[in-house]
Amino acid sequence: MDRYLEFILNHYILSLALAVVTYLLIQELFDVAFKKFASVSPLLAVTKMNDSDTIVIDVREPHEFITSHIEQAINMPLGKLTEELQKITTHKNKPVLISCQTGTRSASAAKLLTKAGFEQVFVIIGGIQAWEKDYKLPVKITSKQKNKITPST
Repeated sequence: MDRYLEFILNHYILSLALAVVTYLLIQELFDVAFKKFASVSPLLAVTKMNDSDTIVIDVREPHEFITSHIEQAINMPLGKLTEELQKITTHKNKPVLISCQTGTRSASAAKLLTKAGFEQVFVIIGGIQAWEKDYKLPVKITSKQKNKITPST
């Protein structure tokens, strides 16, 4: 036991790093074990959209949303999501798909929705980037953005 204490005192940076990494691993295990939402691939998301009255929430900022988004998606930026939840409270028992650019903001939004009482929350893995580039699924471009993209003749 004395040798462990001596090692810790002599190598306090390594010991601190070990403690931090251990804490982060345990925290990640608890997050994965107790999360109340699921992750789905873009193809499974399409299946869910076709099978039921699923709503799609895009948590990107409006300027990102108009460049391309899933057909019939509702834009609710992550920063304003808690304020805008009353707009979709009628869908608490229905499937809710959440998308963002790469899938990182979606997890935060899913946690907010499950805390608000939504029962079937799904995060689209890879976000719009995977939807559009990896799976080559269709996206909608807002008409304002189409005018900017279309070359003038």
